[in-house]
Amino acid sequence: MPSPLDLSLETARRLAVSCQHLAGPRPGGDLEGLRGVLRTLRCLQLDPVNVVARSHLLVLWSRVGGYDPADLDVLLWRERWLFEYWAHAASIVLAEDYPIHQIMMRGYPSDRSAFGRRVRDWLEANDGLRSHVLDRLRREGALPAGDFDDLAAVPWESSGWTGGRNVERMLDFLWIQGRIMVAGREGRGRRWDLAERWLPEWAGIEPPAREEAVERAAEHALRALGVARAADVERHFTRERYPGLAGTLERLESDGRVLPAAVEGGAERWYVHRDVLGLLERAWQPRTTLLSPFDNLICDRERTERLWGFVFRTEMYVPKHKRQYGHYIMPILHGDRLIGRLVPRLDRRRRVLEIEGLFPEADAPADEAAVGAVGGAVAGLAEFTGAREVSYGDKVARPWRWVRDA
Repeated sequence: MPSPLDLSLETARRLAVSCQHLAGPRPGGDLEGLRGVLRTLRCLQLDPVNVVARSHLLVLWSRVGGYDPADLDVLLWRERWLFEYWAHAASIVLAEDYPIHQIMMRGYPSDRSAFGRRVRDWLEANDGLRSHVLDRLRREGALPAGDFDDLAAVPWESSGWTGGRNVERMLDFLWIQGRIMVAGREGRGRRWDLAERWLPEWAGIEPPAREEAVERAAEHALRALGVARAADVERHFTRERYPGLAGTLERLESDGRVLPAAVEGGAERWYVHRDVLGLLERAWQPRTTLLSPFDNLICDRERTERLWGFVFRTEMYVPKHKRQYGHYIMPILHGDRLIGRLVPRLDRRRRVLEIEGLFPEADAPADEAAVGAVGGAVAGLAEFTGAREVSYGDKVARPWRWVRDA
């Protein structure tokens, strides 16, 4: 067994940032550039919040800069190179990873949780509704949820937003099982089709052995993370769907595909995939950008605290009077450091990007170059979202106020 790589905290952060295409030469914003980024990330989290732009669009913007969101639609709906499924959350994933995602499809719903047993019982009680949905899709092709009759024998009971939405619940469960896929979107509404008809033939229908699927998923996660502990891998990409992960990492290490590492600040065992080792030798080329609250770099809050000392929480669902920063918070990445938070809001009618707050970390740089880079990132966000101007409010904390006053 090789000796562990000894990584300083700075080196570990730089490797993580570089693996996320957030440092070094910026990828192109064309179709091939987007493909390159997506091959590394493996997933883009979907979220309905649209304060400045949808999260999956912002994740790509943070890496490639300006691009045409219609190109992502080409990859998703025309080429079917991507599809929507559950990764660490509802996401856009790669069609070539369909075999990996069958781990969840084949095992859903699981008897290991009370919710899983509830779903199983509800599906069994509503076989008529299930058959109705699948038969309509088989005969008529892609359909929106509103085209199906509610034939539920037993309603889905919920005190939340899913109450009384039997058709939507059935569609969601059939989607997780891999029986149907999202075949298009009309606003926030989805069109559904049979997976066997929608999925491209080259994606591969036959599921791999579970051990192979877990190995492939773990390798994807490690390449995307740069440096990670077993728990970090478990929470990334196919979150909490790595049965036998400890043994998988041992095999990958024994095969030489993964190297052990030690990161300054703790005694934990970390791992680095051999495919990213070259980045450790490459000259550091930092960039400054803004991150979606659901960006792949920071979606694991515990890892974010360990590597960056950055405590990040979304406040969208926190009562206004209890918020520390604001409704929609975008972390600011400057080189290998998370140096602050931006609270933006896009006024689409006036085409103004309103900055409701700008909050540097206590140790954030205040020199002209750093603060200017932050201002440049804000200007880039304005351009991407179609804003014609940027308006700064009063909540711009020292020492960055000259950005507002410039």
